[in-house]
Amino acid sequence: MEIFDPSGPMIGMNVPDLTLNAYQDGKFMPIKLTDYKGKWLVLFFYPANFTFVCPTELEEMADHYEEIKALGAEVLSVSTDTEFSHMAWHDSSPAIGKVNFPMVADPTGMLCQELGTYIYDEGLSLRGTFIFDPEGTLKSFEMNDNSIGRSATELIRKLKAAIFVKEHPGQVCPASWTPGAKTLTPGPDLVGKI
Repeated sequence: MEIFDPSGPMIGMNVPDLTLNAYQDGKFMPIKLTDYKGKWLVLFFYPANFTFVCPTELEEMADHYEEIKALGAEVLSVSTDTEFSHMAWHDSSPAIGKVNFPMVADPTGMLCQELGTYIYDEGLSLRGTFIFDPEGTLKSFEMNDNSIGRSATELIRKLKAAIFVKEHPGQVCPASWTPGAKTLTPGPDLVGKI
């Protein structure tokens, strides 16, 4: 399986300056990723509509969407399906019918290739999750084999940690950190190198 360019995504890279079509709330619309600067952005890639693991992940994200928005973040789900396929899936699946965030269409794989999730010999995406800060800088990402589903709870924990360290320069979050737990304060010459 040929997956992606080995250069792939890198922490600190900027959100791609791309415009793609999306489906949300019964409407089709263009989505320009750089328009989300000023808030946290979660890009949630999945392989395909009308599959097995994908609806469990998107339903779980839908169940946590209000909590994510309350943190000042927006979620965009992304697959190589068209916006018309997103609408058909949304209208026919009770699980996907709960999705209120934009479902982005990347049928050419342009965004998937940009962020290294594209499986070239299948035309699909790996399960990738990317967290960009309000300046559009990549702060966290994970990629899974398509047989391994992700956890919205863990995504929210990482988002909260990213928000905390942005708001508290000089502090870092240890393993499994949650809000209210102890953080660490490395020496000034070590911040960002831990």
